[in-house]
Amino acid sequence: MPLERFSASWREAYVTSASAGPNLRDEGECIFCLFAQDEVNSSTGIVYRDEHSYVILNAFPYGSGHLLVLPHRHVAGLTELSDEQYASFFLTLRRTVRAVEAAYGPDGMNVGMNLGQAAGAGIPKHLHGHVLPRWIGDTNFMTSIGETRVLPESLESTWHKVHEKF
Repeated sequence: MPLERFSASWREAYVTSASAGPNLRDEGECIFCLFAQDEVNSSTGIVYRDEHSYVILNAFPYGSGHLLVLPHRHVAGLTELSDEQYASFFLTLRRTVRAVEAAYGPDGMNVGMNLGQAAGAGIPKHLHGHVLPRWIGDTNFMTSIGETRVLPESLESTWHKVHEKF
């Protein structure tokens, strides 16, 4: 089946216009910058930290074991990180995958980033990566029909399971 392509060149004027500008600005205090100052413990949700990066529980998880990996530095994209920060971020991402695999023994793993608001980032001004364990058949009728997710464990339980594997 051939891939159909549609041109929408008229959108160029919008995405480069002043009305698109508010989506590019920082407004208010960054929650991820506040968390970057917190200590590793179950009350903060911080699971791990090193000099340049940290791992935190996702407060609104898609499923059990959903973690976020972030640089301490407030940047929106990968290209804004120094080489040392970039290395820390991706080493921490790999370490997080290993910890989640050890804690949960999933059938697979979603690892990804939404870079920018247009890509779906909920907090587009602070780079973050998602690590989410997956199991065969873990999307059930509650998610598919009821638009609801059922989490079989508390965030505190998730924190303890994963923290001990770091």
